[in-house]
Amino acid sequence: MPVRTSTSSQGHGGKGMGLGLALASALAFGGSGVAAKPLIEAGLDPLHVVWLRVAGAALVMLPLAVRHRALLRRRPALLAGFGLLGVAGVQAFYFASISRIPVGVALLVEYLAPALVLGWVRFVQRRPVTRAAALGVVLAVGGLACVVEIWAGLGFDALGLLLALGAACCQVGYFVLSDQGSDAAGEAPDPLGVIAYGLLVGAAVLTVVARPWTMEWAVLAGSADMDGTPVAAALLLSWIVLIATVVAYVTGVVSVRRLSPQIAGVVACLEAVVATVLAWVLLGEHLSAPQIIGGAVVLLGALIAQSSAPAKGSAEPVAGGSGERELSRPGSAA
Repeated sequence: MPVRTSTSSQGHGGKGMGLGLALASALAFGGSGVAAKPLIEAGLDPLHVVWLRVAGAALVMLPLAVRHRALLRRRPALLAGFGLLGVAGVQAFYFASISRIPVGVALLVEYLAPALVLGWVRFVQRRPVTRAAALGVVLAVGGLACVVEIWAGLGFDALGLLLALGAACCQVGYFVLSDQGSDAAGEAPDPLGVIAYGLLVGAAVLTVVARPWTMEWAVLAGSADMDGTPVAAALLLSWIVLIATVVAYVTGVVSVRRLSPQIAGVVACLEAVVATVLAWVLLGEHLSAPQIIGGAVVLLGALIAQSSAPAKGSAEPVAGGSGERELSRPGSAA
């Protein structure tokens, strides 16, 4: 029937757009470290870079916050939760963790978030997931272990690991809260308004944590070294604010609306791959053979998880393929 074909095409088109936005978000987020590292090496504290990133993005999005000020009355809990977890929480916990454990180990623990999202879907929302989705997560996490070369850092600090796990839990909050209202049609909160107020809340929280009044502001007036090439610090900061934050959050939240938290979470694992490749090209930090293989495995895991997911509104299991056996009984779905 023509109508059925049209509906299917629209579903596949929306799903493809969602995947493209998720990939764009991973690319944008992945570029933040490459731009931030020269600023840190030039003398800025990591937390000060995070504050500049979030506060600058909040300033850019301020007109949208004013436009969507009705959200303050309608969804105050959502805005506060997104700002505390999806913005300030992820950043603060991650930077605190890397002060105690290797960066690669912290990144791997943080990107256990896709697995935790599936746990949220299965045990909190009580919706079934399939073996294909679980396999995609396992492959993505295993590939990340190779990308960050976890075997290179074996001295673990218990508090550092707990802080990294806190970042992972906050990232789960980011994906879950980004999906709020996706099935509410006209009643759904505008994602741009949610992002704008989330950044404002995050900036306020990070102001207390980072204490920007102690920052070396003179660094921003000079240049930073990027693999032997001087680059204006202001240009690097502009990239971090506009691309790695504003564009990254906008595309990320919209992708969750078009896909689902668990699928967007797996695709977001590509951020680590993107960050590593950009560091190779721009900072001269070469990839080893295990890292290249790990990146391919992450791509494979993301592809398996994404291709096994039904369109939103489908009666099929979450992240379920037509021929896959579910991990739970169909009757347990909410």
